[in-house]
Amino acid sequence: MVIKPTNRLHLLLGAVLLTFSASTAVAQLGNESLDAIIAVVNDDVVVRSELNKEINLVLPQLRQQGTAEPPRAQLEKQVLDRLILKRLQRLRAKEVGIEINDATLNEALTSIAKRNNLNLDDLQKTLEAGGIRFNDFREDTRSQILNSRLQNQEVVSKIRVTEQEIDRFLAKESSQLIEREQVRLQHILVALPENPTPEQISTAEAKANRLVAELRRGADFSEAAVRESDGRNALEGGDLGWFEMGAVPALVGDLATTMTEGEISAPLRNASGFHIIKLREIKGATPKNVNQTKARHILIRTNELVSDEDAKRRLSQLRQRVLNGEDFATLARAHSDDTGSALKGGDLGWVNPGDTVPDFENTMNVLAPNAVSEPFKTPFGWHLVQVLERRSQDTSADLLRVKAREALQRRKAEEATEEWLRQLRDEAYVEIRLDSAHD
Repeated sequence: MVIKPTNRLHLLLGAVLLTFSASTAVAQLGNESLDAIIAVVNDDVVVRSELNKEINLVLPQLRQQGTAEPPRAQLEKQVLDRLILKRLQRLRAKEVGIEINDATLNEALTSIAKRNNLNLDDLQKTLEAGGIRFNDFREDTRSQILNSRLQNQEVVSKIRVTEQEIDRFLAKESSQLIEREQVRLQHILVALPENPTPEQISTAEAKANRLVAELRRGADFSEAAVRESDGRNALEGGDLGWFEMGAVPALVGDLATTMTEGEISAPLRNASGFHIIKLREIKGATPKNVNQTKARHILIRTNELVSDEDAKRRLSQLRQRVLNGEDFATLARAHSDDTGSALKGGDLGWVNPGDTVPDFENTMNVLAPNAVSEPFKTPFGWHLVQVLERRSQDTSADLLRVKAREALQRRKAEEATEEWLRQLRDEAYVEIRLDSAHD
């Protein structure tokens, strides 16, 4: 599996490519700090040098976004909060036996480099010329992959969406999936403690109302988020990214269908505190018709006993037998390692764009109906594919159910992950020593 780089990694690399000078690089690479303890997290600690490394990863993102750097004390508080959450997740991952080996990490880094038209050596040179230690970038990438796997195991994999939930969703919210396909949101959170006093609620509400007034008068949302937000996306300018309409967090679900681009919401209250939302961008609905291909295939997997050459040779022989008039379906039943489709004579049914891996789809797309491909390789093994027919199909009803399931899954995952992270933090012993650890 190739790990896709996260938005944060894209921002970071883009910032390095666009904004850093050689003098900045020398200053940052030479900036070593004392390892004073700045936080105790359960039985572990966070030290000053870790905070400085994380800040050096965050600053390029702010510059790339055009966001003014906040005062140092505020920046350190935001970054330390992120570091504590990362540390708690790392400790939890160790408890449940999740680790990211170097092979997986190198695959992810290679993917990041390739997406930016670089090789690994060029990626390292580009980062370090921009003031980012390659090893820091490498370990940050490892941490993000680790967190993703941990959250998937602890939260996302346990989420279930029933057919009844999809029916209810479509009855009430199907317009969210077709009138607006996606929205991009920004977010500021003025947090409340778990059992806030009336005074704490009043103070937080006043702060939220003040921020809304400033933002509606033209204050920069990204700068305000970095400076003022207690949300975990604060250092990205509060950018939550793109959401399918049905996957918009429930708190702002209705607003996302009515707000205009650039509009700022009034403060929204829930257990976490007061939330301010900006609807940054909107994308329109998807077309109803899709081009589908009816195809069948024969798969030969490689292993210790079957080499690439063996698999390719066997498929070449099977292809020749098909061209000589033998039945493709009969050969698939006898020879294909894809047991699911082999029982159906290799039949894959109607295939939508994106249903298969790119190597398979690209080969299939250039075949004429009834033509049989040459043997070709994908991550699953070696294939022969035959295209039977093609059609342009109105799949709006099926597509809506798929989108509804994905939207409900994502909505539940977002909310459950936020709650899981909050619980992880609440149940931990965390002692902040940032003020006493300044040089």
